[in-house]
Amino acid sequence: MSPLSNAELAYLLSERRLAHLATVGADGTPHIAPVGMWTVDPDTGIVEVTGHDFAATKKFRDVARTRRAAIVIDDVLPPFRPRGIEIRGRAEAVHDPEPAIRIHPERIIGWGLDGSGRQARTVSGDDHDGRSPRPAPKA
Repeated sequence: MSPLSNAELAYLLSERRLAHLATVGADGTPHIAPVGMWTVDPDTGIVEVTGHDFAATKKFRDVARTRRAAIVIDDVLPPFRPRGIEIRGRAEAVHDPEPAIRIHPERIIGWGLDGSGRQARTVSGDDHDGRSPRPAPKA
């Protein structure tokens, strides 16, 4: 069962949107980068991000080191109705079949998606991928 609501899945699967991927550098500095090549698995909620020469990127190295990431996919409808979703969680830097970052949802925040305002919840790693989440590294 997906940790994503029907409204969140409908938003993520409806059209291609620019996303922003957040990681943490070796010195603790946040790093946020726009990403256009991402997909979401509707059954698990896992978000996969890829890109050109992806294994050589800072975001890929950050995830390989920290195993944490967050992604925001959002837009604004006229006249000014922001909507979107943020997914935070355990992340993997995988090399095969192609370099990618996989984000396993642990915290999901959605806004403006179904007229109910902001929705935020924590989901267990066991709820969606059969593995417990790895604790965040100590700063």
